[in-house]
Amino acid sequence: MTDSTLVNNEEIVNGNVSIIPLGGLGEFGLNMMVYETEDDLIVIDTGFMLPNSDMPGVDLIFPDIHYLVERKEKIRGILLTHGHEDHIGALAYVLRQLDVPVYSTQLTLAIASGRLREYGVLGKAQLNTIAPGDTVELGDFSAEFIHVTHSIPDSVAIALRTPIGVIVHTGDFKFDMTPIDGKLSDIQTLARLGSEGVLMLVSDSTNAERPGQTPSERSIYDTIDHIFQRTEQKLFLCTFSSSLHRIQQFIDLANRHRRLIAVSGRSLINNVRTASELGYLDVNPDYLIDARDASMFKPHEVVVLSTGSQGEPRSAMALMALDNHPFLKVEQGDTVVISARIIPGNEKAIGNVVNHLLRRGAKIYHERNADVHVSGHGSSEDLKLMINLLQPKFFMPMHGEYQNLVRHAELAESVGIPSENITVAEDGELIYLTPETCEVFGREGRSGRVLVDGKPEIELEDIVLRDRIQLSEDGIVVPIIVLHSDTGDGSQQEDTGADETASRREQSVTESTDNGSKTGLNAGEIEIISRGFVYMDKSEELIEEAKVITRRVIENLSDEQKHETEIVQDEVRGALRRFFSKQMQRTPLIFPVVMRV
Repeated sequence: MTDSTLVNNEEIVNGNVSIIPLGGLGEFGLNMMVYETEDDLIVIDTGFMLPNSDMPGVDLIFPDIHYLVERKEKIRGILLTHGHEDHIGALAYVLRQLDVPVYSTQLTLAIASGRLREYGVLGKAQLNTIAPGDTVELGDFSAEFIHVTHSIPDSVAIALRTPIGVIVHTGDFKFDMTPIDGKLSDIQTLARLGSEGVLMLVSDSTNAERPGQTPSERSIYDTIDHIFQRTEQKLFLCTFSSSLHRIQQFIDLANRHRRLIAVSGRSLINNVRTASELGYLDVNPDYLIDARDASMFKPHEVVVLSTGSQGEPRSAMALMALDNHPFLKVEQGDTVVISARIIPGNEKAIGNVVNHLLRRGAKIYHERNADVHVSGHGSSEDLKLMINLLQPKFFMPMHGEYQNLVRHAELAESVGIPSENITVAEDGELIYLTPETCEVFGREGRSGRVLVDGKPEIELEDIVLRDRIQLSEDGIVVPIIVLHSDTGDGSQQEDTGADETASRREQSVTESTDNGSKTGLNAGEIEIISRGFVYMDKSEELIEEAKVITRRVIENLSDEQKHETEIVQDEVRGALRRFFSKQMQRTPLIFPVVMRV
């Protein structure tokens, strides 16, 4: 294994199959897996990831798809396992660069279409609807779609028949024996594949560290029902906009307790509408009201379904927590239920929302103080069951942080997969699969993450993010440098100004010209502005010393150097960076401005 070496995939695939994770191995979200032969390539899932708090100004994170762009003639299709954003959220970004067909179930494509329409690529997208049980031929690959239970309807695993054997890619799953829609995971097909022979299993690791079996989605019904019974004022139910099985339970309970339903949050409104139109949600339209009209009814007559379960700053719940929502208010005695998993990295944002809601006098329920959430991902016993059903020769965990992948590998070994047949890989690594071996061969080409600021076409360079982080930590210092021109013949320009200007002239260095070809430049007035670094009124000595250092730097430059703005900026920036680091143990972003008069 040469996991630190860059390799050329075309040189080693040689009739077998290579697997390249472009996202989803080593983090939660960003799910994208590539399967490739000599002639053909398919992609499973195109997910995004939300930024952490240490990524100021970043809106979304997409997988880097240079690997796919370089091989676009080989791509036979994109297959989507289900409609969660961490599996479909980057589809618009991908289809802006790749004109390839997309295959998935009806609901998944309907949810994806909304984002494609928003970013102007729906018109050119080749969307192909499949149903569980269907098989699609894609060059060297034959993809069979298998129904699995998850927190959203129409979820599928995918069995890939390749020239060297069957690879099963589970997507997100759990074995729910009492699913909301009554559709069990297709255990019969999984068992059939196992009896026929599976070369490799690539399986969801999200809950690998949780013991036992993940409870059914129905397990939270009684808890939510009791909250309905105890709530005498407004009730707010906050969850992921794509958790449609959860939303169906909320709707059923609202009907049971005779509360009208107001839906807040654009993505939630769109998903409820889409799922209702397609028959995936059973909603009585007589119980739906516009959220703008919620205040017209008595508090105990209304339940509000809301986005914002991860503390997203612009979400409906975050706005309500700060009393900034245009027409919905959380008031003393109201109840808020946050029915979603706290995704690692979002703890602080969620905590802020909870704190503000408590200040408004609300009663708060979340997964850490009540049974109001159940995972859509299989725990250790579900994962072992999947392995036992399929009996694969080789195994690779996916979806999760590295600790989740390692734990899943341990589970696989505990049920009989030899350790030498288990591959724990990370994003960007090339896994080379033959009928007899499965190895990591290093990194194939360029991989990583694309940071997006605003629209998907606006990619944020790493240096911009570093500058933003530095600004947030140490602030900015702007030296404003005025350079005065001399006549170049040894005499000074006539100056009838005030004594202050004459004094600055006396302080400047007398410069000679380069054989008269350029005018000389003398350092004139120097100002320094600080924002987020020091309070200037209380740091006069520091600022004055910085001005002296700036002037000294300019005096030591040659006449030719003074005519090059970039040289002046670089020299001043370096000198001030060293000075502030020594004096303050901080390194603000320094942005010199050079003016010539």
